Amino acid sequence: MALLFLVRHGLTAQTGRRLYGRATGIDLDARGVAQANQLIERFEGVRLTAIYSSPLERCVQTVVPLADARKLDVRTDGSLLEMDAGDWTGRTLAQVRRTAAWRTVQRTPSAFAFPGGGEAFPDAQARVVAGIDRIARRHRAGAVVVASHGDIVRIALAHYAGAPLDEFQRIVIDTAGVSVVLLGSDRPHIVLVNDTGGLSRFKTSPTAPWETGRPRNHRKVRG
Repeated sequence: MALLFLVRHGLTAQTGRRLYGRATGIDLDARGVAQANQLIERFEGVRLTAIYSSPLERCVQTVVPLADARKLDVRTDGSLLEMDAGDWTGRTLAQVRRTAAWRTVQRTPSAFAFPGGGEAFPDAQARVVAGIDRIARRHRAGAVVVASHGDIVRIALAHYAGAPLDEFQRIVIDTAGVSVVLLGSDRPHIVLVNDTGGLSRFKTSPTAPWETGRPRNHRKVRG
């Protein structure tokens, strides 16, 4: 089975202030760079097979230090992109919270598509789940980092938990938060959600019965 570490990108100057969607040129700020560098220590002892990322700079920059430390390439994958926010791209959260559509986003996101040709939440969930499942099949006995965006990680976790899409916002994902899913058996297993500290538990052999299929240690490979 594949062990996937879903990582939200680190902090940017606009995190929590502006809905930047798929806008390019949004880099990590000094805090985000520190979070990215801390991933090296947080993943110490975890033998990674590959590292994937959304193509957007803030995600790639989050995992580059870890990839360099492990001598792995960062493989970008469009299925991990942030949602297309359409006409809301670049607007502040304060602005969009004043719109009538914001209530739909909060209460029934399954019925919402971003205005101006933006993406719908069900479409985004189908896209990212298909991408993560494809990565898991490609690395059936691997331990893989997958860097993406807050809402993308949350809607993926809702799917793997069997929770309704309309309830995905109950899940909290911090910047540089790491969530872990095990894929490849008859059902997904969510091992960890929104870890912001150490990952030392993954250095040792599994103990719970469902973990017995967890990938064993592998040689490092180049992505």
